[in-house]
Amino acid sequence: MDFNKTYLGIEFGSTRIKAVLIDEDFTPVASGDYEWENKLVDGYWSYSLEEIHTGLKSCYKSLKNDVYKKFGIKLTKVGAMGISAMMHGYMAFDEKGELLVPFRTWRNTTTEVASEELSEAFDFNVPQRWSVSHLYQAILNKEEHLSRLSYVTTLAVYINYLLTGKRVAGVGEASGMFPINAGKYDVSMAEKFDKLMCEKGYTFTLEKLFPEVWTAGQEGLYLTKEGALLLDEEGDLESGVAVCPPEGDAGTGMVATNSVKAGTGNVSAGTSIFSMLVLEKNLKNRYMEIDMVTTPDGYPVAMVHCNNCSSEIDCWVRIFGEFSKLLGDELSKSELYRLLYKNALNGDEDCGGIVNYNFISGEPVADVREGRPMYMRNAEAKFTLGNFFRSQLYSTMATLKIGMDILFKKENAAAEMFSGHGGLFKVEGVAQQILADALDTPVCVMKTAGEGGAWGMAILASYMILKDKMTLSEFLEKKVFEKMERSVLYPEEKGREGFDEYMKFYTAGLEAEKIAGKVGI
Repeated sequence: MDFNKTYLGIEFGSTRIKAVLIDEDFTPVASGDYEWENKLVDGYWSYSLEEIHTGLKSCYKSLKNDVYKKFGIKLTKVGAMGISAMMHGYMAFDEKGELLVPFRTWRNTTTEVASEELSEAFDFNVPQRWSVSHLYQAILNKEEHLSRLSYVTTLAVYINYLLTGKRVAGVGEASGMFPINAGKYDVSMAEKFDKLMCEKGYTFTLEKLFPEVWTAGQEGLYLTKEGALLLDEEGDLESGVAVCPPEGDAGTGMVATNSVKAGTGNVSAGTSIFSMLVLEKNLKNRYMEIDMVTTPDGYPVAMVHCNNCSSEIDCWVRIFGEFSKLLGDELSKSELYRLLYKNALNGDEDCGGIVNYNFISGEPVADVREGRPMYMRNAEAKFTLGNFFRSQLYSTMATLKIGMDILFKKENAAAEMFSGHGGLFKVEGVAQQILADALDTPVCVMKTAGEGGAWGMAILASYMILKDKMTLSEFLEKKVFEKMERSVLYPEEKGREGFDEYMKFYTAGLEAEKIAGKVGI
């Protein structure tokens, strides 16, 4: 194995940090991971700096151990690498690089007023989770830390800075901080933002606060000695490794599913779920449910982002794991998922009158401010395990369908096929079929779907070195995916009709979910 021809991607997901090392054929050859969970800190979902650092080191050490186990040598160098993370959020620093308030993640739904005011000012949907919404809400709240504010980053930008010493954001990542136009922060909107700052008594400018925007394949970032030692405390990793611009999980999802060309789409499903549809042209109207972001090479993308996906169903799988342990026949986690997911397909297509709401946190697409996981059924419901788990799976996609129906029905957008990736698709053929029925569109899953964004980030690192004047879409089609194995499932009439029937009950019951969020439990 020539490790000078390998490429490393590290992605900070919501529940797991994952590293994937690929060879020159883009095949994963080693991996590592670190599990973590966000915590409520002063009313905000957050991860501590200590755990961010610990997670980075532990994940890399896990990868390094895997390399040694498989090849019998220490990992000292890679051809290139890149950092990705869950997009959006707010990390505010002073001029000495000290974090001023605990990291506020994308999961927080505390910026409603800021989101609305900015959307009106820009005539552009600025979602609650975007970095500029968090910043502006802090300004509206007159938070004390703003008097010492020097710059704002996302998690991916922060990690990249630790490794390279430069505050840079890939254009896809930057598009979740502030609106993008022609590969840069939108000039007219930046001017409006600076004017708003001045009116509020601040001398901030967007250019000074936010990171520089780079595009996929752009060169000029390198692993410093300090960065190498941060990754590998044992000191075996050499500095000088080329680092590609950091990207968000949306961008790595597009790359991992070959969905960066106009008309292509993908759905990433894990702790959150979001769809990305690359557009020929911008939308005619502005919608609260639809975000406009970009591909890693700067093309417009309509994004439906839902805060909640698999966390609640994961809890139920753990419950059944406890039950199997009580029976004296403890099942592995993967076997539990396989059994429960496969059995869900035995349930009724409309879930037999059972409706689930998987809202661990608030869900702006459904206009739900505070989440409360709950399920409901009528007295005549067919309360079977298959129906219950089918309803759980439907709930992971229900809010996504609300947003996608806007694109399909109001904007006449279309996708020939969606590519699915992320943990929800690991059990073959289950979530994939349900998604095809929900969106009434074929869904393919690549062989690498389980690798997710870390693999996509490694691909972006390889593109920087191997692009040879190709565009990103050309590189993916000709180099990465030309011989990639994939499975395609098509919508089934009964499944499509059943999901539509389920959505009638789901949307009708949202009022109860909103009321539940006001209950102090």
